[in-house]
Amino acid sequence: MEKTKLLTITIIGLLLLNLGTLGFLFFNGFKGHRQLHDSRPMPREIIIEKLHFDTQQQKEYDKLITWHRAEITRLDDAIRKAKNDLYSGLSKDKIDLQTKDSLISVINSNQKQVEETHFKHFEDIKKLCRKDQMENFNDLTEEFGRIFAPKPHGPRHD
Repeated sequence: MEKTKLLTITIIGLLLLNLGTLGFLFFNGFKGHRQLHDSRPMPREIIIEKLHFDTQQQKEYDKLITWHRAEITRLDDAIRKAKNDLYSGLSKDKIDLQTKDSLISVINSNQKQVEETHFKHFEDIKKLCRKDQMENFNDLTEEFGRIFAPKPHGPRHD
């Protein structure tokens, strides 16, 4: 076979492969984008499915999620800022112990508020449940730690 025919067939094959890949991503990638990176279902999906929320409950739950995310983002930002302030003190010749202790207290206080916010969020979810859903909610409480566990990250370099 001539080199030009072989090259032409290879280029056409690679082009078809690329088009197939793009087609797959286009048709499946948008609706399953999260699943390409993480096969775990979203906590929202798990809760709606396990508690058998109806349409109205789902709308109310979405409002709770919006509030919860905003509050957690605010607290996480405050923790991140306090940590930055704390660790920037390491560049000084002498560490101000009072400032260090104060910043650690701020971080602790905000972390406590994070846990209180999570707990309130679960209490609010419980309030959305009808009596016939309470047994499912009680079963689900044993899974909250797993469902809402942080996603594993790559290897740590301590």
